[in-house]
Amino acid sequence: MRLKNKVAVITGAGSGMGRAMAQMFAAEGAKVVCADISGKQEEVAAGIGKNAAAVRADVANEADVRNMIAAAESTFGRLDILVNNAGFGGEMKPLHEQTAESWDRVHSVNVRGVFFGMKYGVISMLKSGGGAIVNITSASGVVGWKHHSIYGAAKAGVNQLTRAAALDYAGNNIRVNAVAPGTTWTGLVKQSVEHPEPPPGVTVLPGIPLNRWGLARDIAAAALYLASDEAAYVTGVVLPVDGGYCIGFSGMGAENPGKPSGH
Repeated sequence: MRLKNKVAVITGAGSGMGRAMAQMFAAEGAKVVCADISGKQEEVAAGIGKNAAAVRADVANEADVRNMIAAAESTFGRLDILVNNAGFGGEMKPLHEQTAESWDRVHSVNVRGVFFGMKYGVISMLKSGGGAIVNITSASGVVGWKHHSIYGAAKAGVNQLTRAAALDYAGNNIRVNAVAPGTTWTGLVKQSVEHPEPPPGVTVLPGIPLNRWGLARDIAAAALYLASDEAAYVTGVVLPVDGGYCIGFSGMGAENPGKPSGH
C-alpha cells in the first residue's frame, strides 16, 4: 500500500504501460483517474472499481488537460501524483524523409502534452502542498535511435522539461522525475513484429544486456517507485528502464532492437 490515500492521474491509461500503471497504482492504494483519448480508459477504470474514474483527454489540447486535472480534484478532492504517459511514436524514417506535419504531430503529443500536464498538475499540487510528477520518455531521448530523429528530439525535450521543473518546484515539495523505457512489449510493438508473445534472446534484441524485452509492468514498477514516498529524496532524475541498453550502447551503427517504447 505504498500509495495509500494518494490521488493519481495517469494519461494514456487505456492500454500498454498506462494501463499497467493504473492497475498497479490502484493495487498499491491509490485513487486513480484514468485519462485517454481512445475510450479504453472506461474499461480500465471499471476493472479497478470505485477507486478509479475515467476521463477522455487529448493531451495536446490544453482545455482537455485542464479539465482532466479538475476531474481529479472534483472526484477525489486533490491531486498527489501525475504520470504523463500518453505518447505518439510517429513514423520510422530517415530525417530527410520526415515532414513538418510529422514533427508537429509528434511534438504536440509528446512535448506539448507533457507541458500542459505539468503546468496544470503543478497548479493543483501547489494548492495541496506538494506531489510527484513522473514523465514517461524513452531511451531514444537518451541515446540515438536510427530513424527516430523527431521522436528522439521530442523525448529529449521532455527530459529537459523534467530537470528544469524539478529545480523550479523543489522548494514547493513537488518532485519531478522521468522514466525512459527501452524496447517494451506493448500493443504497438506487438503489431510491428507480428508475434503473439515477446520473443526471447539477443537474436531478436541485439544490444540488450538483460537479454529480454521490457514489459509494461517493468515500466509501471519504476513509475510507482518515483511516485511513492520511497523516492522522497529523488528529483530531476531520468531513469532508463531498458535492460541496460543505454549503458551498453556502442554507437557503432548497429540496427535498433525493434521500436522504442510503445504506449
